[in-house]
Amino acid sequence: MIEDGGGQVGVMSPKEALAIAIQRGKDLIEVVPTANPPVCKIMDFGKFKYEIQKKEKIQKKHQHVSQLKELRFHPNTDTHDFEFKTKHAIKFLEDGDKVKATVIFKGREVAYKDHGYKMLAELEQRLAAYSKVDQPAKMEGRFMIMIFTPDKTAKARVEKIKLEQEKAKAQL
Repeated sequence: MIEDGGGQVGVMSPKEALAIAIQRGKDLIEVVPTANPPVCKIMDFGKFKYEIQKKEKIQKKHQHVSQLKELRFHPNTDTHDFEFKTKHAIKFLEDGDKVKATVIFKGREVAYKDHGYKMLAELEQRLAAYSKVDQPAKMEGRFMIMIFTPDKTAKARVEKIKLEQEKAKAQL
């Protein structure tokens, strides 16, 4: 059994521990039920619940949920549109999100699968500094799909390069 301040009272039966808690006007809370013997604490139950909520809130704050962002292309996508969407993909990867690149074939465009493979290969080359391929290019019906995941080591390299570029600009 542990006191509210953190001091250890000792090992005792549940009846004795409960009697001490009632005598002090506090609650007996089982903190670690899996331990042998179980660890209990004498404290106010409302305060205990508040501390747990506070810890959970801090954990949620530091947690980043990765989302899957999708970029859609066509086999005849213009170079400017490709560049624009590549910049968006880089931003998504830097934010820690996965990127799903989809080439959509309409009608007779399915005959030009090689254009789709070339486009996704070019995208893979441009995103190599920011990501690694989670799922290589493959056809699913009329869609050609490739999935990229952010690469932690690549992110560190990119940040280092950006810092070096900023230093070079500052020196000029």
